[in-house]
Amino acid sequence: MSSNRIKNVAIVGATGNSGSYMVSSLLATGKHNVTAITRASSNATLPAGVKAAPVNYDDPSSLVAALKGQDALVITMGTMAPPDTQSKLFRAAADAGVPWVFPNEWAPDSAHPGLCKDVFIFGKLAGAQKELASIGVSNYVAVTCGFWYEWSLSIPNSYGFDFEKKEVTFFDDGATKQSTSTWPQVGRAVAALLSLPVKPEGGNEEKSLEHFKNKQVYVNSFTVSQKDMLESVLRVTGDKLEDWKISNEPSHERWAAGIEAMKGGDRSGFVRMMYTRVFYPDDSGNFEKTRGVSNEVLGLPKEDLDEATKAAIKRAKEVSSH
Repeated sequence: MSSNRIKNVAIVGATGNSGSYMVSSLLATGKHNVTAITRASSNATLPAGVKAAPVNYDDPSSLVAALKGQDALVITMGTMAPPDTQSKLFRAAADAGVPWVFPNEWAPDSAHPGLCKDVFIFGKLAGAQKELASIGVSNYVAVTCGFWYEWSLSIPNSYGFDFEKKEVTFFDDGATKQSTSTWPQVGRAVAALLSLPVKPEGGNEEKSLEHFKNKQVYVNSFTVSQKDMLESVLRVTGDKLEDWKISNEPSHERWAAGIEAMKGGDRSGFVRMMYTRVFYPDDSGNFEKTRGVSNEVLGLPKEDLDEATKAAIKRAKEVSSH
């Protein structure tokens, strides 16, 4: 890097649900050149101002060539991506001399031992941070944001809401709070982090990228319970409480049932197990309380819960109509 600023940013998953918001927020700063790392076979349309770098993941040299001259690499991938894809990117970033990597974190708190033990995918996130350190990537920033609110509220197996049937399953009493984020908020967080000076300027250590080096950064939109979500749904829809059927399921039993369903080949069991675990009454999902969040340092706005709920309901309708 020629200055104390991150200028060239490569992003994997630039057109995805979360990556597209990161790209638009980075472009909006006017401070970054954004390159999308894409598969050679991809025909996705990139936003204006984003350069495409087609790669072959089976050819390490094509990855290294795409990452040469980049100041930062941001990785966003779905759970269905081949498991070694991120490792290939880590090694290419190290070989290309990319100084900063944002791994594919974007999840609940992978530093919580109980979550990592009970949900194997969270344990893998913690493993990725160790892998980065071992292969010589000099700096990483792992963004912990909880589950995506507008995605999770729209799926019955996730936060327990079925909008078509007007039914909600409360885990335990529905009062356990967990930290969750919208896609736009995390897009803003990534752009804010990459717009900080790398080294502190004017003695303000907290407002530098180095302050967040090689650790998790906690950001969120809301810390809410299922009861809070239902109240928001009623405000947005104009429904009355009696219009909804509410049932309760003990969180530990729901988690265990999800594990059993997975063993029988039911993939929806994975979703139930993973989501239910952050609603255990042990504060494992409430990182705003247990870790604190960096929203203020990063200048992130306070969002309107009802607006985010509206987006989730719209998404639920779109999914059910297909």
